Amino acid sequence: MRVLTEPNHTISLTEEILCYELCGNEFAYNLLAVALKDRLRLLLVGLPEETGEFGYTHLLDLELDRVKNDVVDVSAIAFAPDTSLNCTPKNVTLCAARGDLLHIFRTDLGQYNTVHKLQGHKDYINDIAWVCEGNLLASVSDDFTCRFWSTADEQNVITFRLTSAGMSVKAHPDDPTKVLVAEKKGIIRLYNVNSKQAVISVQSPKFPLMSADWAYSNRYFITALAGGDVVTWDLTRPVVPADVKQVHEDGGRSVRFAPGSSEMVLASIGRPDVTLKVFAAKSTMPLIEATLKTFGGMAWHQRLPYISAVSDRDLHFWKVQMK
Repeated sequence: MRVLTEPNHTISLTEEILCYELCGNEFAYNLLAVALKDRLRLLLVGLPEETGEFGYTHLLDLELDRVKNDVVDVSAIAFAPDTSLNCTPKNVTLCAARGDLLHIFRTDLGQYNTVHKLQGHKDYINDIAWVCEGNLLASVSDDFTCRFWSTADEQNVITFRLTSAGMSVKAHPDDPTKVLVAEKKGIIRLYNVNSKQAVISVQSPKFPLMSADWAYSNRYFITALAGGDVVTWDLTRPVVPADVKQVHEDGGRSVRFAPGSSEMVLASIGRPDVTLKVFAAKSTMPLIEATLKTFGGMAWHQRLPYISAVSDRDLHFWKVQMK
C-alpha cells in the first residue's frame, strides 16, 4: 500500500499553473516565475527556516502576447545567471519558451520592462538553459536541433543537428563551456560549445527519453527518465549506467537532482496518475510520494531541502529529509 506525503506548504492561485521555475541564483534563490495562460507571474517565496513562517509576495506580472492558436502555452522557463534582487535597481532576466518562439524578458520589477523574441526553431521547444556563464542561451526542440543564441545580439549563432527531438538541455557551473543535450530516442551528449564537438555520449537502455538532468553537486553524474526508468551515469565510467531504477510503471515526465545534498537525491514525476517521487539514488524506497492533479513541472530550492511541484492551481512544497 502506497503511503502518500502531504505537502508542508502551498501557494494557491486562481488559475491553472502551466509551468514554473524557481531561480537558482545566489542573490535571487527565492524568486519564482509562474506561467499562467496569458502572463508570467513573478513571486517571492519565504520559507519558515528563513522568515519564521511560510508566505509569498506577488512582485509583478509580465504579459504574454495573444497568439492565433490559444493552445500554445509556455513550456519552459529559465532565469539568467545575472538575475539578482540584491542590487539597485533589481535585475531579473528570464527566458520563456512558447511554441517555437523564445521570449526574453528583462525587468527591474518597477518601470523598466522589455521583451524580445527569438525566432528560428521550426517546431515546439521542449527545454532551455543559459550556458557559457550566461553569454549564450541554449534551446532544444521537436525540430531535431539544439540552437545557441547570443545574448548580446540575440542571434542564432550555433546549431547542432540532432537525430531525434531534443528533450532536455542543461548547463553546469563547474564546467561552463559544456552543455548536456538529451534526445527523445535515448542519446545524451555532452558538447563543448567552443569546439562545437561532442565530447562524450551515453545511450539510455530504454526510450522514449522525456527528461534529463546534470547533478549540481557532482558534474560527473547525469540522469535521465526514459520509459519510466530513472537511469543514472557516472561519466568517469560511462559505458554502462551506474544505476537503473524502475520508478514510473507507465512512463515518466521529468527528473531532477537535488542541488546541495551530499548523497544523490532525485525527484521525478510520472505515471500512473501524475505522481511525484523523491528518493536517494541508491534506494528503491521513496522519501516522498505524492499524487498531483496536473503536470506543470517541478523544482528544488537551491539552499533548503524542499522539492516543489505544480498541481492544477497550486504550487506545493515538501520538505525532504536528506543527509
